[in-house]
Amino acid sequence: MIRAAKAIDEEAIQEVWLLASLQAHDFIPAAFWWQQQAAMRARYFPAAEIWVCERAQEVQGFVALIDDYLAALFVRPDCQQQGIGRALLDFAKQQRTQLSVTLYCENDIAVNFYLNQGFTVLKEGTDAASGQPELYLQYRQATDDRASISLCQHT
Repeated sequence: MIRAAKAIDEEAIQEVWLLASLQAHDFIPAAFWWQQQAAMRARYFPAAEIWVCERAQEVQGFVALIDDYLAALFVRPDCQQQGIGRALLDFAKQQRTQLSVTLYCENDIAVNFYLNQGFTVLKEGTDAASGQPELYLQYRQATDDRASISLCQHT
């Protein structure tokens, strides 16, 4: 089930973000991610619209939107490859007519995921915090493109 995040979800969201970041970004030292926790909490929780995918009363993934920017989409490593990320992205697409996202170039899995979901590369740059090369991608919804959510249903 996809639902709006509640204050009680903050710790679970933080854990999902950290575990998934450590796994997906193994080309960046783990210490970087541990140090980014406070910044992540300060950036996402007060400013973003956050929805979680919950199954068996456990937050298994989340998506965070700040205006049309896809600030975060993370799934617990032990819950990946189950369609949760796709369901969360489909939900985000239903909330906005266009989305942008920034990804590390070395995160091939994420880059391919977004390209396969209709995003296109706009430009390349460098992340100021990590010094890593990154891609800026964008998605624009066609007027008849209303994706369905098959795994997690919104309530």
